[in-house]
Amino acid sequence: MTISMYAASVPVFKQMLGSLSALLDKAENHTTEKKIDPNALLQARLFPDMFALTRQILIAADFAKGSCARLAGVDVPKYDDTEQTFADLKARIAKTVAFIDTLTPEQINGSEERDISTSAGPNSKNFKGQPYLLHYALPQFFFHATTAYAILRHNGVEIGKRDFIGKF
Repeated sequence: MTISMYAASVPVFKQMLGSLSALLDKAENHTTEKKIDPNALLQARLFPDMFALTRQILIAADFAKGSCARLAGVDVPKYDDTEQTFADLKARIAKTVAFIDTLTPEQINGSEERDISTSAGPNSKNFKGQPYLLHYALPQFFFHATTAYAILRHNGVEIGKRDFIGKF
């Protein structure tokens, strides 16, 4: 049995974005209960040369929307990256999910051989759809989602694997 490109992308991104949103709820509750400045978590990093929590969430959301858009052959929506609070980040996630929800299986299925180009700064990469999803987009997305989880856990937010995996 084969799995469709849609099934390997949209539901996976939505599941993990949902878990990131729930993790942000727990993080915000943690700051309230412990009387911690929310920025202590929002700007926390695992190491000085790594991005802070806020940026990890934004990048994860960008990989979700960008990957789905590229697989569907539509323009990647541009967002301003001005989010600074838990509420802002949750709204960004919700906006990303709302965009992903506009894409149909018919748009994404059959994209295994679609030519896909990405660029980040001076670096550009060219892929076919399936290797793009399986070997680039999903690993990138999971790296940033996992790092966001690790930042929160490292800073004392009481979360575990079940919180990371979310609802499916």
